[in-house]
Amino acid sequence: MKAFVMKEIGRVGFMEKPVPQPGPGDAIVRTTRALICTSDSHTVRGGIGPRENLTLGHEAVGIVHAVGSEVAYFRPGDRVLVGAITPDWGDLSAQNGYPSQSGGPLGGFKFANSKDGVFADYFHVNEADANLARIPDGIADEMAVYCADMLSTGFMGAEKGSIPIGGTVAVLAQGPVGLMATAGARLRGAGLVVGVESVPRRQRLARTYGADEIVDFVNEDVAGRILELTGGEGVDTAIEALGADATFQTAVKITKPGGTVSNIGYFGEGEFVRIPRVEWGVGMADKTIATGLCPGGRLRMERLLRVLEAKRVDPSHMTTHEFRFDDMERAFEVADQKLDDVVKVLITF
Repeated sequence: MKAFVMKEIGRVGFMEKPVPQPGPGDAIVRTTRALICTSDSHTVRGGIGPRENLTLGHEAVGIVHAVGSEVAYFRPGDRVLVGAITPDWGDLSAQNGYPSQSGGPLGGFKFANSKDGVFADYFHVNEADANLARIPDGIADEMAVYCADMLSTGFMGAEKGSIPIGGTVAVLAQGPVGLMATAGARLRGAGLVVGVESVPRRQRLARTYGADEIVDFVNEDVAGRILELTGGEGVDTAIEALGADATFQTAVKITKPGGTVSNIGYFGEGEFVRIPRVEWGVGMADKTIATGLCPGGRLRMERLLRVLEAKRVDPSHMTTHEFRFDDMERAFEVADQKLDDVVKVLITF
């Protein structure tokens, strides 16, 4: 089969690989749609260390091709969504309520990390009964694929942000995950949602997904403007959706005492992230910093699919570019280099 791989740090391309085989509890999925994530770029640049000929990608839907002898709920021919995170559900971290960390920090993040990812004609899924979800007939593949990561991670930012009904929320950065955090904040009942973004297309999308106000960090002082919008109090919840030291510091500054900084950004560079001492109340301002890795699993995916089925959110507005898998090298270049005002790239197999 054809696979799109990270050959080494800084170098990608196609290669031929054997079709994977399922273990007793596993499944093999024939890929139909996939999305390129900024995390793929981080990986290629060495964000998780060196990798050799590792198949990239972690956002995909497809058709079940084969299952292991112990798989009970899925059969070949089922149209399925696979979460970007595929935990080992028997691990102690999973039993403790943190399945994404099964096997160690970020251990549930297997695709394009500890095993081959989904940018291939076929890919392997561990613990299929727990990590696959059937896609309802009324939801197209190009919609369902957004549940794998973007909806799950973005909504997690809102969930972990402890947003009170009618509360104030700032979402720092309106890339795909930030846009879904904005949508999630609205779904959680926020009374004021502020999107921080400078790119006009993303500003417009932020309003589409529920932002009441837009703060342009290029032309405005973000902290000053958000304090102005909240009567000097700061927000109940600041969602950091970029993964940058300066943005994280801003999130701490604009969060009111007793509020929550919810981090969903991927910090792919640098050894440390700084916390502004004074605005943190020299460590005693009752500001909670919450973190998490994209939730996976069948129950999570089924709930997200229900959100789409009920037409609460339409993630397809984020698809700005579409490519065939044969054109993956160009598609990755567009996504990696942020060319042509790209937001999200959809791959059709």
